Amino acid sequence: MGMAVKRSSSASRVLKVFEEIAASQPIGVSALARVLEADKSAVQRDLMTLADAGWIRGAVGASGQWELTPHVLTIARPPHSTDSLRQRARPALERLRSETGETAYLTVPDGDQFVVIDAIESEHLLRMAQPVGMVVLVEGTATARAILPHLPEPEQERLLGRGVTSAMREEFRATLTRGYAVNDGEVAPSAVAMASAIVSRQGVPAGALVLTGPAERLTAARRPEVGERLRREAEALTQAVG
Repeated sequence: MGMAVKRSSSASRVLKVFEEIAASQPIGVSALARVLEADKSAVQRDLMTLADAGWIRGAVGASGQWELTPHVLTIARPPHSTDSLRQRARPALERLRSETGETAYLTVPDGDQFVVIDAIESEHLLRMAQPVGMVVLVEGTATARAILPHLPEPEQERLLGRGVTSAMREEFRATLTRGYAVNDGEVAPSAVAMASAIVSRQGVPAGALVLTGPAERLTAARRPEVGERLRREAEALTQAVG
């Protein structure tokens, strides 16, 4: 017979707080304490623990309310999120895949990185796969190159982990003018990724539409036309998400 192991009541409460946020988001500390019949100060500590770990964040436009972050998708297969951006972007992903023949996916910011929250794979035998929940790093990726130009420089430096150089500023300006960014084999050899940021009317990047495929199909000559499709779809989503 095994030794009895004492359960952690605080860990159990943190999980209950997390589950209640998932079920009722956005929700505030008072409502959480009432529903869980727990001490408000203890629930507040649990919220800070979850926020510090990147699982929850303050809800946009709802002061004192909390919601889950996309970080939950890094362990979810398949996605269960009903996030409005993912729902609204789905038709755009379908059009992009249909019109270009390449894998189309949607990424959103998640702390110091990005996460794929929806994807439609190319039907070609040779294709790039981007599974939902995959973490997209900042360094060199098309997603980061599309989103960083829309951020203030201190935030750019925080995400990059270093200062922004004059060459980077020039690249950021070119991306803003063009409306999309390109990663040509810098993350995966012989693979090209192109991305266009979805930016709210307040100027805050909400995510990015991304297309990826082999360099032999996403050739330099073809990229302006594909990039323009990306830009138009991202711009339409900007109008939709507000």
